[in-house]
Amino acid sequence: MTPRIEVVAFDSLMVRLFDRIDEANMPWILAASQRLRAVFGAQLIDLVPSYTTLMVQFDLAPNEARQRIVQAFEGLQPDPGSAGRRHEIPVWYHASVGPELPLLAARSGLSEAEVISLHSGRDYPVFALGFAPGFGFMGLVDERLASPRLSTPRKRVAAGSVGIAERQTAAYPAVSPGGWNLIGRTPVRLFDREREGYSLLQPGDRVRFVAVERAEFINLGGDDSPLEAQA
Repeated sequence: MTPRIEVVAFDSLMVRLFDRIDEANMPWILAASQRLRAVFGAQLIDLVPSYTTLMVQFDLAPNEARQRIVQAFEGLQPDPGSAGRRHEIPVWYHASVGPELPLLAARSGLSEAEVISLHSGRDYPVFALGFAPGFGFMGLVDERLASPRLSTPRKRVAAGSVGIAERQTAAYPAVSPGGWNLIGRTPVRLFDREREGYSLLQPGDRVRFVAVERAEFINLGGDDSPLEAQA
């Protein structure tokens, strides 16, 4: 694999591995992350993996950093043993907390039960963290569930809200604005300052959403305060 290296800043380079989002990218992204950490050692300030790229921030001369990146990719192969953790995240799928659930069902020609079954019926790799601490961008959802972001984002999305945007899915770790199509809510704390690493999810992890009833959701500490649908 020969990556493209692009300048981001005087101390940062973008390593572009792929041109399109694909679940098959993740083993390569993980292998490259491990190799880059080893090659840079203490001179690595930050490493940010994403869908198709790795952003490398360093504390050494840019030319030397570029050489180390090239070195890291010599003979690189995915390591089957380097897969991230697998998480099962309970979700209460309901229109009161996921107001776009019926709208998404109508748009796709499916029943709400079929939408839930499709969304919870596969594992999703975590491609990247961003937007907010602990917010994991995951995918790819079934094509029938793909839906554009809301034309007008909500000013307030409840913590734990599970949504879809295009073919991505995610759960909001905290109360925030947001424009994703909400279909349910999880009681799981996705970002916790008392947790080592803070974020439950990391790039390369896999997530399976598990449908639960309201009673179990409440028993697990979920907040069932309703949200209104948005045009």
